[in-house]
Amino acid sequence: MTAAGIARLAGVGRAAVSNWRRRHAGFPKPVGGTETSPTFALAEVEQWLREQGKLAEVPLRERVWQQVVSHPAGAATALRHAGAVLLFVRDRPSAWRQLDHAANDVELAGMLPAILESVLAAHLGRHHPVHGLTRDALLPSAALVRATAGLAIEGGDDGGADGNGADGNGAVPAFEFLLGRHLDANPRQYTLTPPGPAGLMAALAGAPRSVLDPACGTGGLLDAAEGAEELYAQEADPDLAALTALRLALHAPGAQVRVHAADTLRADAFPQLAADAVLAHPPFNERNWGHDELAYDPRWEYGFPARTESELAWVQHALARLRPDGTAVLLMPPAAASRRSGRRIRADLLRRGALRAVIALPAGAAPPYGIPLHLWVLRRPGAVAQPSPHLLVVDTAALTTGGAPGRDNVDWQAVRATVLEAWEAFDRDGGVEEQPGVRRTLAAIDLLGDDVDLAPARHLPPPPAAGGPAELARVRDRLTGTLARTAELTPDPAAAPQSPPARWPLTTVGELARAGALVLRAGGPGTAAPDAAPTVLTEHDVIGGTAPSGSLPEQAGSTGPAEEPVLVAAGDVVVPVLGGGAVARVVDEATAGAALGRNLFLLRPDPAALDAWFLAGFLRGTANTRQASSYASTATRLDVRRLQLPRLPLAEQQRYGRRFRELAAFEETLRLAARLGEQLVQGLHDGLTEGLVTPG
Repeated sequence: MTAAGIARLAGVGRAAVSNWRRRHAGFPKPVGGTETSPTFALAEVEQWLREQGKLAEVPLRERVWQQVVSHPAGAATALRHAGAVLLFVRDRPSAWRQLDHAANDVELAGMLPAILESVLAAHLGRHHPVHGLTRDALLPSAALVRATAGLAIEGGDDGGADGNGADGNGAVPAFEFLLGRHLDANPRQYTLTPPGPAGLMAALAGAPRSVLDPACGTGGLLDAAEGAEELYAQEADPDLAALTALRLALHAPGAQVRVHAADTLRADAFPQLAADAVLAHPPFNERNWGHDELAYDPRWEYGFPARTESELAWVQHALARLRPDGTAVLLMPPAAASRRSGRRIRADLLRRGALRAVIALPAGAAPPYGIPLHLWVLRRPGAVAQPSPHLLVVDTAALTTGGAPGRDNVDWQAVRATVLEAWEAFDRDGGVEEQPGVRRTLAAIDLLGDDVDLAPARHLPPPPAAGGPAELARVRDRLTGTLARTAELTPDPAAAPQSPPARWPLTTVGELARAGALVLRAGGPGTAAPDAAPTVLTEHDVIGGTAPSGSLPEQAGSTGPAEEPVLVAAGDVVVPVLGGGAVARVVDEATAGAALGRNLFLLRPDPAALDAWFLAGFLRGTANTRQASSYASTATRLDVRRLQLPRLPLAEQQRYGRRFRELAAFEETLRLAARLGEQLVQGLHDGLTEGLVTPG
């Protein structure tokens, strides 16, 4: 196990593990890895932690994960063994107990292959991708097999608290936990479809009986297709195909699951399939997708895709595997809607009524997170051609939570409601009521120009500029009042003293923390618990003086407690540590309860010893931050513990604190005036250019 694994076992940070290695001669020696990333024996680490009183008991799920990650055949192989056993335990718990009690490790490894193969064939068919379950392969996994089965029977390591552990239903959360850890440990190897877009894509497909995902990855799209009776999947990576097959078999015990490991475009595993729906998040911008080998493939009904148009090859594959009037929903890069090399195929898709909707999602919806991806909704034309096909365009780019752009900034509830309302009306009535900036129905013939550009933003009328002239007048009134208040709050510097500046005895934040005059906490990600997910106060929020805008990442896997975030309270002082700027923010009641984000430190003063505004004011001094900063080649970092404060009586602190509070009110009013001014200027520009405001 690695240092990060030790930190998880003990519930501490990685820095604490590094300190233990330096300070304790008896700390276990590395047994592998490298000098910069050593690995340790689980049993030795567990014994040392328990002897030091740093660990009561290693959670069973952590034991299993450490056995997976240290398996001699690799984590992917170990997960195949674990998943197959979980499926066996879920289906036949009593048979597993008898086998577990009666057989030693060698006997268990000899008996399991035939049993597991029968269980897998029952769920996945004879030609499934879960290979390598032989006696010789399973013998090194005997301890893992028994521990994994115990994790399932205990109900996902919660002792069966949900009432499902006794009959093996803990197999699902157990496998999700292990798979989640594996994916987190290899983030660059796998491209995942987050739950938000996966759920929306499944909803757009309706309630199909049979669903295909030709680029299934970890099976997130098929898992979102609740109620489907037949699940078909294909994945080029053999390990991922095997793990996806096990995941789907565990999640949908009543469904027929068929998963194949092969390159879909070059070696289609389901050439005769006519599915009710196809859901896909295909790979983007592939040049080596089979252009030279597949020139005469019958799937190119709408035109042979160019080498640079791999996404249009996936679109046509999806249409070819649908029944007539079946629905396909694909996650697409925005360039696929406008590249000139694909205009002829897009034109034919429109003419024949195959492409029904293009939906623009906000940036951060799915990887790659930096661009606003599109959803294409397609329908295979039936026997009767549409006389005048139409296209629905929807733009949800503005439906964000208001924070910094990123994967946690999408308001999925609003996106889902907007998209489904438009699609259901379009699918039922053949059109929707136009909503400027959001949705519109277009006649296909109007799109068949030189470029056949299908980007929704280019075909939607803009919303009224800043709400129209009436709203602009209200913004102007607010700005006038704010500027007047700014003049009132403009501070009057006191006269310069005739004598030299005051020289106070100084202390540091580190000394105050050791003395108990304040509590010092570092911000971190934490994880979102199912029943409570506070917003996150980010460093951008602190610097810009805005409300908390971030969100906690979802907990990896579905078992175990969420990692507790640091929550801010009214009167706390929050300081960013990157960038070298002089910023300190006192938390008010409106911000209290938010989680503290990365690269922030929280200082919680004892009111009997320190005034919060006095503390925040002196922390912002330029000379103070300069002497407490360290410099790297590309960044400046603030050492909060080295920041200095004068030693003053509480009454004198409060006198300074009142002055600093007045400065903060003036600063916030300036920010508001700047925002209102920008809004008014842009609104007038838009109003004049769109004809909603006259020059006067």
